[in-house]
Amino acid sequence: MTVVPTRQEQKERTRESILNAALDLSRDHGFAQISLRQVARQAGIVPTAFYRHFESMDELGLALVEQSFLTLRTMIREAQRDPDVLDNIIEASAEVLVRVVKQNKTHFAFVARERTSGSLAVREAIQRELELFISELAVVLARLPHIERWSSDDVKMAAGLFVRNMVYRAEQVVQMPEGRPDREQEIRHKAEREMRLIVLGFEKWES
Repeated sequence: MTVVPTRQEQKERTRESILNAALDLSRDHGFAQISLRQVARQAGIVPTAFYRHFESMDELGLALVEQSFLTLRTMIREAQRDPDVLDNIIEASAEVLVRVVKQNKTHFAFVARERTSGSLAVREAIQRELELFISELAVVLARLPHIERWSSDDVKMAAGLFVRNMVYRAEQVVQMPEGRPDREQEIRHKAEREMRLIVLGFEKWES
């Protein structure tokens, strides 16, 4: 028996097709360089159908940014409930970072490319998402030894150091060739060492 998708399901599929089309096209040309017509053609729809889902290319770009950061936000929220992450936060963070980026390379490649060379609206959206990521990571760090008495600004500062390291290493994972476990291990190892250096300063820091 053939199951006919509902109107809402079809709408969601079309929206997803538009997002995927924009990701594919931006990989080669950059999001700011692709047109609405190109996206519509790649998604298999007419240009007028695009406007049933997005008001403009900028709105599409913002949706891609939100989609790209969704996995990281989920990861941080899960980490808050996982005592093992808190007990071994450096190794766990490095492992999760590499695994999540490998599983979502297309989205992270989009962020890496567009955060410095994208349109203003997309660059600002990426910056807002990074700030949100820092704030959510700060909630996790605030439960660590030596940090529980810090001011909220200082906890957020420490979270920012972690995130900047993670962004740099995530971009390396995106560029990593397939089938290079040695390169993957090297990236993870360097991320661990850098985070450990940050943590060494926690005990001596006076908030």
